Amino acid sequence: MNQSYDAVALWRAAGEARDPAAAVAALSPDITLTSPITEQFTFQGRSQVRTLLDVALAAIDEITYTDQVAEGRTVALFYEAQVGATRLYEAQRLRLGADNLISDITLYVRPLPALTLLMTRLGPELARRNGQPGLARLIPLASGAMHSMAVTGEQRIMPRAAPR
Repeated sequence: MNQSYDAVALWRAAGEARDPAAAVAALSPDITLTSPITEQFTFQGRSQVRTLLDVALAAIDEITYTDQVAEGRTVALFYEAQVGATRLYEAQRLRLGADNLISDITLYVRPLPALTLLMTRLGPELARRNGQPGLARLIPLASGAMHSMAVTGEQRIMPRAAPR
């Protein structure tokens, strides 16, 4: 029997349309999503992932999926997007459950300044939605400093080490 990738097609279309409700329809009820920012937490279940998608899809513009590679129940997706004026590239490892819905997602974002900018935009709103207003005020300070260092490294330091 051939593996169905209908849920993956739905996930892709929902991401490009920035439609969190449609994206959640592609997910198993027991979905696990591992953050690209930290392995210290994951999002469990449709409700937590929906909250993340609400915030993330409001912050990320012009999502365009460029590649899909599949083997059995594992699919790798790649997209390009914008976070403000910063270009973002994301790889997603999706695993399909027995119901052919997406049961596990692991996200990878590059370059580092895009990831740190995303953190400054998503972190405060996620903290507010989790009832942590104090943390919502702290995150921009911590992530802003990391973002500044990442941009400085990307624009001023690393170009000096580039192959010649």
